This record gives sequence, C-alpha cells and structure tokens, in this order.
Amino acid sequence: MKQVIVVNQALDLPAGKLAAQVAHASVSAFVLADPEAQKRWLECGMPKIVLAVASAEALRELQSLADAGSVPASLVEDAGKTLLPAGTITCIGIGPAETQNIDRLTGRLALL
Repeated sequence: MKQVIVVNQALDLPAGKLAAQVAHASVSAFVLADPEAQKRWLECGMPKIVLAVASAEALRELQSLADAGSVPASLVEDAGKTLLPAGTITCIGIGPAETQNIDRLTGRLALL
C-alpha cells in the first residue's frame, strides 16, 4: 500500500505553498479511498512519495488513468487566496492503493 502525490513542477511553488498543496492532495485522495484501503494504509505507516510532472495537462492525464484503473485520485485546484489564480491545478493525490496499481500510473515519473 502507498500513496503518491504528483506536483505540477511548472508552477515553481515556494516550499510552504508546495507543502500545503501536497497536504491537500494527500488528504483528499485518502478520503476517496475505500475504508479497507484507508485502514491498511494507516496500519502500514502511511507510505507516500512525492513526484513531479511538467504541466497541469500531465496531471489531468494521470487523473484519467487513475479513473480508468479505479484507483482513488484527487486533482487539486488552488482556491486563489494567495499566490495563484483560482482554479490553478497544482497537484494530484493518488491512493492509498496497492503499490503495483499506483506504479502502473506513476512508475516512470521522477521524484520531486
């Protein structure tokens, strides 16, 4: 079990903003997972990895692939209250889910 958060690296977010967006993605994807997956992920220490892509379009593509594979995923759009315009796609949380199911979607991506 693991969770992956993938960040839109094109935005070059400051560390604090990046941390907040990653947290949004982690929590929102967790809420979408089925209760058994949530329980198993919590029990194994909540493993998560943060990866990067070059664009919002790449994040949208990951959302489509996750949906097609029935993997819980949550695309994060900024609320526009600080640095970014409202609706800016910052990251996506994928999982918690079985590691192999997530790796099929994100295994080729680089660490942030």
